[in-house]
Formats: sequence, C-alpha cells, structure tokens
Amino acid sequence: MNRLWLSLILAAPALASAAPSSRVAWTAEQLNFVKGGNAQKGRELAATCTACHGEIGISETPDYPSLAGQLPTYLFKQLQDYADGSRDNPLMAGIAKGLGKQDMADLSAWFASLPPPPTSYGKETLKSAEALVKQGDNERLLVPCEVCHGNNGEGQKLDIPALAGQQAEYLKATLTAFKDGSRHNDVYGKMRLIAKTLTEKEVEELSVYYRSLK
Repeated sequence: MNRLWLSLILAAPALASAAPSSRVAWTAEQLNFVKGGNAQKGRELAATCTACHGEIGISETPDYPSLAGQLPTYLFKQLQDYADGSRDNPLMAGIAKGLGKQDMADLSAWFASLPPPPTSYGKETLKSAEALVKQGDNERLLVPCEVCHGNNGEGQKLDIPALAGQQAEYLKATLTAFKDGSRHNDVYGKMRLIAKTLTEKEVEELSVYYRSLK
C-alpha cells in the first residue's frame, strides 16, 4: 500500500502543474464556516436546483448528479470551483457566480441533510469492478477506490465525494472527464492520474457498481 501511495504522490505534481486545480484550501476556519451552513436557508435557495437535481436532491436525469446525502465540504468545494473556473461547466459556472460563499455553505448543508439516493441492481455481477474497489491493481499501481471513497462509497476526508447510489451515467462522464483531462479540479491531479489507467470497460463497470452499492 505504501508503494502505491508513494507512486501517486510522486506523479501527481506533474499532472497538477499541467492544468488548474481547486483553489479551495481547507483551513480550520474554512471547515467551520462550511459546518455552520444553514440548511433551512439552503432549502430555500435549492428551489432553483430542482429541475436538474430533483425535488429532494435525487436527480431523475442520468446526466445530472444526485446531491442528497453528499458531503457538505465536497459540495461547497465544487460550487467554489465552478465559480472561479477551476471546474468547467457553463451552466453551473453561471449559477455559482451568482452565489455568495454563505449561500454555498447553506446549499451544501441542505443537500447534505437529505437522505442519500436509493440504490438498485446488484453488485454481485460486477466482480471485476469490486476487485478494483476493494483491492486495487498492484501491476498498475492503482490504490483501491475504497481507500478514499470509503468501504461503502460514503465518501470521506474533507472533500472526497460519496459515490453510492449516484447516477451511473454521471459517474461514467466524470471518470471519462478526469481520464481525458477535461476535468481538472482534483487536488494534486490524483483522480486524473488514476482515471488515465482505467479502460473504458472499467470506467463503465465502476460507474454501475457505485450506482448499485448498498
């Protein structure tokens, strides 16, 4: 495991310097600010989010992510990244630029307070994806996905997102964007480094695996 992490740490700076990364710095002050988000005010602001992300934060459109139950720090970081251009999406950039930091914290608190999306299918048919999640791949120096995203896809460590129950098409598009470098707001280029080693089939199977994870 140490060898895998060392490889990621050594290789990541080169990737990170090649394209923008997030400008969010997780100081104690910033963490407390996000933690203090007002969920009820966020609920009012979220009225404009329902068309894409659903009435209760669960998207009915495969291309748009569900936000219910997501980590507030992750959501706050993404809104900040959309606003400052670290993450490229014309629609979300326009929305995020109209939000203040307090609005972002409040929205993040609201979506984080909602029950996470339900899961479906069955992961027993996705053994190859499960192997990547649980064991990684030593030959490619791939760290198990669960090291960062949690044993049950719940997310952890400040701004590493929850993946369980997420839209498979959205996850596939996200991994593909990291793979081709069109998304580049991953700190130190970690996800770009990992995604570049994945085959298209692995990207698709991992996306379905996390959609079905219980």
